[in-house]
Amino acid sequence: MKNYILFVLGIFFISCSEDLEQSLETLQSTLEEKTVVVDNVIACAASAKETSLVSVFLYPRSGATNIECYATITETDDKNNYENYIKVDADLKDVFNGYLMKFDINFDSEKWVIVSFIEDGKTHLSNPIRLKQYSKPTEYAVDNITIDTTSAMPTFEWENGTYLDTKIYFQVLSDADNNLISGTYTFDKNFQFYNLDNVVLNITKNNPPELAADTNYIFTLMGVSEDNWVNLFSEKPFVTRF
Repeated sequence: MKNYILFVLGIFFISCSEDLEQSLETLQSTLEEKTVVVDNVIACAASAKETSLVSVFLYPRSGATNIECYATITETDDKNNYENYIKVDADLKDVFNGYLMKFDINFDSEKWVIVSFIEDGKTHLSNPIRLKQYSKPTEYAVDNITIDTTSAMPTFEWENGTYLDTKIYFQVLSDADNNLISGTYTFDKNFQFYNLDNVVLNITKNNPPELAADTNYIFTLMGVSEDNWVNLFSEKPFVTRF
């Protein structure tokens, strides 16, 4: 009887294990028989300031649907093998009132992450994002930005933080109600609103309105590494004085 019970339990656990493996939705299985566009979702990730969560940010272009997040088991998995990425169940949250979005996820280890969405019948993928919440947690700085607000086209300059491998800078100008006015990327550590001379990527959907005098605004900065990890996050309110 004891051997019979062990046999039944063994069959039960094998069956559960097989069901679990079959229930894991990999990125590769999602992409089967789909038209795939690689490196075409703007996304990055940062460790949260006061919690263990990782925020995976993305820019959801108009018409994007079925936004998903996939992660490897460990950071040593081949980032280019889509079989290594398993779908993560997490809710999407609005950033800048929905202009951007994010997943807040409590990952138990560092991993590679890919964000996907469907647009015009095609599945678009981000570049792989290397999470570094333990080895290189995002630095939150408050005094690294200098703003000249004496004209209707204020200038912003900033310094790097502790990490020196930042490759690109993402700047957002928003109003007091957290509505995004402009979103731009530069390789330089400076930006002037709304001068696009040194802008290498622009996610501002339309020409932004002119800034009003004596009005509160917020400047947000992300310094992003080559593997799409946010090294530096800064946010500075200011008032126009022209």
